[in-house]
Amino acid sequence: MIGLSAGLVDRIVAVGAHCDDIAIGAGGTLLTLCRSRPGVRVDALVLSGGGGEREQEERAALAAFCPDADLRLTVLKLPDGRMPAHWEEAKTAVEELRERTEPDLVLAPRTDDAHQDHRGLAKLMTTAFRDHLVLRYEIVKWDGDLGRPTAYQPLTPEAAEEKVRLLQEHYPSQRHRPWYDREAFLGLARIRGIECHARYAEAFDVAKLTLNLGG
Repeated sequence: MIGLSAGLVDRIVAVGAHCDDIAIGAGGTLLTLCRSRPGVRVDALVLSGGGGEREQEERAALAAFCPDADLRLTVLKLPDGRMPAHWEEAKTAVEELRERTEPDLVLAPRTDDAHQDHRGLAKLMTTAFRDHLVLRYEIVKWDGDLGRPTAYQPLTPEAAEEKVRLLQEHYPSQRHRPWYDREAFLGLARIRGIECHARYAEAFDVAKLTLNLGG
């Protein structure tokens, strides 16, 4: 296992198709980054859930997952499960996000995610953020689409436990789902930790990575 640092991260973009996607896929990474870089700017975009209970949950949750950050969150109202039919609206939102920030790091869904909303957003990100470090997070689900990640962010036991606590605290609308529980979230983090010689970790796919080994 080879460790590489991305250098100083002052601006982050985090996107999700649904409220809770970002927190599930990269909540521990956001906690770790924001705690180490007070004042870091986080531009977050969520395509669905706007105007109701889900947006309220998302705003409270991301504020907790991004402590001491300059958080700028946009939650749209695209219908859940129908992103392919609303491609132009989603594409415009991603392009507007790109125009207002130059991030050091992008957190986005995987392009091979089984959910059509996740997959569609991921494909939009590849065209809008061409020259950026894009970490594609994973979301455990019924489809069984977890793959073999190529990048890992180790989490301290405290960060892993806090991630699970915040997920349970801030998304009461999701607690009825059979996969939405402590064992699922902490279990996956433990497996990814084993894969990178850590206790816990979040894992990501990286499509392209430009090195600067002599800089």
